[in-house]
This record gives sequence, C-alpha cells and structure tokens, in this order.
Amino acid sequence: MRAMKRVRHTLAMIAMISGLILCMPSCKSHKEVSTDEIYTTESSASKADKYGDLPIKDKKLREEVKAWMGAPYKYGGHSKNGTDCSGFVMEVFKAVYDIKLERNSAKMYENNCKKIKKNDLREGDLVFFITGSKNRISHVGIYLNDGDFVHASSSKGVTINNLSQRYYTNHYAGSGRVK
Repeated sequence: MRAMKRVRHTLAMIAMISGLILCMPSCKSHKEVSTDEIYTTESSASKADKYGDLPIKDKKLREEVKAWMGAPYKYGGHSKNGTDCSGFVMEVFKAVYDIKLERNSAKMYENNCKKIKKNDLREGDLVFFITGSKNRISHVGIYLNDGDFVHASSSKGVTINNLSQRYYTNHYAGSGRVK
C-alpha cells in the first residue's frame, strides 16, 4: 500500500515537471523545421565556408557566428554545447553588441525590436517565424546578408538558411531591428 502511494506520488511529480518543461519560456521549433533539408538550395557546409570568408561585414558578428556554427540544438539551452533559437540569439547579442534580449522569441519581437519590412533588413536584424500550431512567433534567427540568416534549427543545430527557401517563406512572421 505504501509502495503504491510512493509510485503514484512519483508519477504525479514526473507529470508536473514535464508540464513545466513544456511551458519553458523559450522557442521550441516545431518538428516541421526538420524539413528544412528539403528546401535547402545550398548546403550548410558551403554556407559556413562562405561566411568564414567574410560576407558578414561586422567582424565581431562574423567571428561569433563562426564560433557557434554547428552547435547542437538543445531545447532551453543557450551555450555552444547546446542551444535553442532564442538562446543562441540572446547569447550572440550579448557577446557582439552587449545587449540583453528577452529569452523568448515572441517576447524578443514584441519588446526588443522595432518592426521593419523584409526588404529593409540589414546585417544583425532579427527574423521571426511561426513554426508551431499555435499561430504565434516561435522561432528567431539573425539576418546576415543576401537573404541568409543564422539560427538554431531543431534538426541541424546552428546553421545558415535563406529566407527564399520555401519553408522559411511559408513561416515568416516578421522582422525587427533591436532598439
């Protein structure tokens, strides 16, 4: 009898903790992000080589992006050992611009950015996406140049993609310039 109570208590605690983890204020990219390989026009490896050679004009941003390339995806993470999209953006902005951003992609869009048009994007601006079923911003990346942006993909970790890729065109929600 006592053992059964312990088991029920343990299961209740696990359920409660799981619920809290699911509600963490971070940007968990919806599983659909794993389909970005289907829409890739240029491999991430060649993009990394391209950016290693410098189309990112800001030297500090270029070096920081290079240091993060390939870091694995980890929900709730914000280090090179594992990061989600908002954790990656938050850490890059702290290192490069000494700016503290919100920890959640939707809050970054609402509280940290002046909304800008897609055709007004400049290096270092943020791009936002709706990737989940709740019709709210749930993914963020840092715009580089020529339509390219860097982000933490749930399937590839920190990688570079292009806004013209069908997946990102279909899920694009807006852009912002950090205030």
